[in-house]
Amino acid sequence: MDLNIDLNDLDLNNYGEWPALIKGIAIALVVAAVGFGWYHFHTQGQIQRLEQEQRREPELKAAFETKQQRAANLDAYRQQLAEMEESFGAMLRQLPDQTEVAALLVDVSQTGLAAGLVFELFQPEAEQARDFYAELPIRIRVTGLYHDFGRFISGLAALPRIVTIHDVDIQPLGRGGRNQTAGAGDPGERLALDATLKTYRYLEEGP
Repeated sequence: MDLNIDLNDLDLNNYGEWPALIKGIAIALVVAAVGFGWYHFHTQGQIQRLEQEQRREPELKAAFETKQQRAANLDAYRQQLAEMEESFGAMLRQLPDQTEVAALLVDVSQTGLAAGLVFELFQPEAEQARDFYAELPIRIRVTGLYHDFGRFISGLAALPRIVTIHDVDIQPLGRGGRNQTAGAGDPGERLALDATLKTYRYLEEGP
């Protein structure tokens, strides 16, 4: 077959008369052009999206595992939340409302007297508002024996309402009730305790 065919002699309107080799080459070129166009305008974009999704796969897998763990622990979280709400409610019930503060102050003073202490100062101070509660500081000065102070603090801890003690300062009493700077060595020696008690009141929402 003569391959030296003048392309100008080929009639595009009568390609059926073209030599078989030329028709094969033309068909191959058309197929290659269609394949290239299909790849460039369709398949290439899909491959790029596939590669992007493959790169995101570890991140999506980690997110799925995290959500799966949360879903598996949901019942435990709900139970823990219920326990926290119950505990918080129990703590709130230990905070007196405004009408119970006076009775609580009486309980504190009676606790000290029952422990054998003598009150020289019992001075409630101004309330200090916090987030959802108010602190009521009480400055006290009591005298008694060392073990009396222990019974007093134990009695405060046993009260149905929350009372905390701060800024404790214990000094031995000198003659005439004046403080000495030396430490107390005799368990039977009378001491003076200066401290600030704090009780708490729940601040109800609304006016």
